[in-house]
Amino acid sequence: MARPRFLPDNFTLALVITVLLATFLPCEGQTAVVFGKVTYAAIALLFFLHGAKLSREAVIAGATHWRLHLLVFASTFILFPAMGFALKPILSPLVTPDLYLGVLFLCALPATVQSSIAFTSMARGNIPAAVCSASASSLIGIFLTPLLVSVLVVSHAGGASSWHSIIDIMVQLLLPFLAGQVARRWIGGWVERNKAMLRFVDQGSILLVVYTAFSEAVIQGLWHNTPVKALAGLLVVNGVLLALALFATRTAARKLGFNKEDEITIVFCGSKKSLASGIPMANVLFAGHAVGAIVLPLMLFHQVQLMVCAVLAQRYRHRPESPAAAKQTI
Repeated sequence: MARPRFLPDNFTLALVITVLLATFLPCEGQTAVVFGKVTYAAIALLFFLHGAKLSREAVIAGATHWRLHLLVFASTFILFPAMGFALKPILSPLVTPDLYLGVLFLCALPATVQSSIAFTSMARGNIPAAVCSASASSLIGIFLTPLLVSVLVVSHAGGASSWHSIIDIMVQLLLPFLAGQVARRWIGGWVERNKAMLRFVDQGSILLVVYTAFSEAVIQGLWHNTPVKALAGLLVVNGVLLALALFATRTAARKLGFNKEDEITIVFCGSKKSLASGIPMANVLFAGHAVGAIVLPLMLFHQVQLMVCAVLAQRYRHRPESPAAAKQTI
């Protein structure tokens, strides 16, 4: 029986089911701890397999692709803050003052690492460049985000971000990737012959992140502590910001002559905001303030970006393979 054309692809359906599951059966307590550890391990495995799959030449090429990294950096730390500030007359009437404060905080955050790379992989983009760009964005954001928040919002008392975040990124992402590079000489061929397994890890890690993040948001009162009107307005605000970022990154990539693989990396790395980095930063930068309302825009944006980018990744994935993409697996 043929699949109805109006139905989305299987992965998008899986995302919807995951969100519904987290809404009605969120993980909490010891279960949440277990899911957190499983998610951590899945992400580490994802980076290990990517390290084993990519050739040393491809990694070096990704790290030295400075034009791409500069464009992603500009989108993350210049375009987003500019949009949040310039659109204030339009955005403010749609949400409460605390929620708009959260929107500004959202715009100052670094890109998310895991989903940016996973979506780039699913869409057959420039994975080495995505690894370098997203990781660099997360590291730079630890120092740059507090400065942007002080400019966009107000000056808040509090210490600087701890080195723990940097160490965590190194341990969870970079070390497995480097371990995969070392192990490539023994398992590289096996990984290449079993691409379906790598795709399963890509998609599985995203579903785990969605479930654990959305579960935490639901437990914190996502659907109870915000007026319906403000919540609807916040969804519109998030949609506008994401749509503008996606359009701007795609247009800039094409105008500047990047190939399709680089365009995919720029779109997915330049349009994301990190929930994992944002929550700890909010607790430091907004100590004593309504942190729950401030991080709500980020939590909703995180879900919206995952849902929208899942559809985009599938559309990119089904394009004919180009010579540049084929070189990444040689």
